Amino acid sequence: MDTFFCSDYSRQTGEDIIGSATNQQTYILIECPPPWISEAFNSKWVPNNLRILVDEVKRAKLPIRFLLIANDLSHKVDHTTLLIYQKQEGLSNGYRKQEFKLANIEQVATVVQKWLWGMSCDSEVHTNATRDILVCTHGNHDKCCARYGNPFYFQATATISDLCLDNVRIWKSTHFGGHRFAPTIIDLPEGRYYGVIERDSFRSILTRTGDIQCLNRVYRGWGILPTALQILERELIFSHGWDWFNYKVTGKILEQSLDNNTMQAELSFEKPSGSLYTCQAKLVKDGTKTQRLKSSCNATQESVVIKYAVASLWLTSKKAETCNV
Repeated sequence: MDTFFCSDYSRQTGEDIIGSATNQQTYILIECPPPWISEAFNSKWVPNNLRILVDEVKRAKLPIRFLLIANDLSHKVDHTTLLIYQKQEGLSNGYRKQEFKLANIEQVATVVQKWLWGMSCDSEVHTNATRDILVCTHGNHDKCCARYGNPFYFQATATISDLCLDNVRIWKSTHFGGHRFAPTIIDLPEGRYYGVIERDSFRSILTRTGDIQCLNRVYRGWGILPTALQILERELIFSHGWDWFNYKVTGKILEQSLDNNTMQAELSFEKPSGSLYTCQAKLVKDGTKTQRLKSSCNATQESVVIKYAVASLWLTSKKAETCNV
């Protein structure tokens, strides 16, 4: 019996999980009850018209990530929830949500096609839910997501209830990357990724209180930023504290060496007051944290996982008050 668990191995090697959030343009989340097989959209409850649409979008290489989601009521309710989260351009604090309430999952493909064509749909609804948290529980894709994702889903549900957070929904989700960080979550509409998460750090993330240094262990990065910039953004979080989560941000790589060992990055951020700052940083390959490991339970060989460190950070422009970097 194979007793290798990639999440256990990642923890044992002390892997720094920052810089592992996927930079996605659009998420399309479709309520569909489990069970989900390894190739999720071949699962029992996925209609053929939706399967065909997902394949067409993949072939067209559109920047869209389809995920199946479910909660404890998905087997019982007489409607299907469809969520579309689209990244905002320029300075932003995440993604814009559109929510649709459909009579059944067979209607999803038609609504998504209309959305792709820029057409409006009368099934769009507005809810009090301002935060959707996805927990990967896709054990048929990687066993760590069942082993750690499922128990955490129930813990997270209880935590949200204990805190009386009526605006937060918790969903089980199919694979969105990073099973070796199970339990792993995406916090939408921000699009921040977290891993190896547990009750206390989850409570801090929900309430933005407590010791922010917990993010050193559990923060995978902000999915609106290129992966290399995610280490820079974490540095700025520790400089600004939980207030940082109220800022709008944009960032880019300015230049990088041919061997990718060094790069210069730029990150701009706007405070709620309207004050705007731009910082630049030199990022260097961190040989002490770059390592070879198996990225999933089913991996047959090890991969090199490159990590970067912030070698220097400086302020290049500001409007209004002084920037504390």
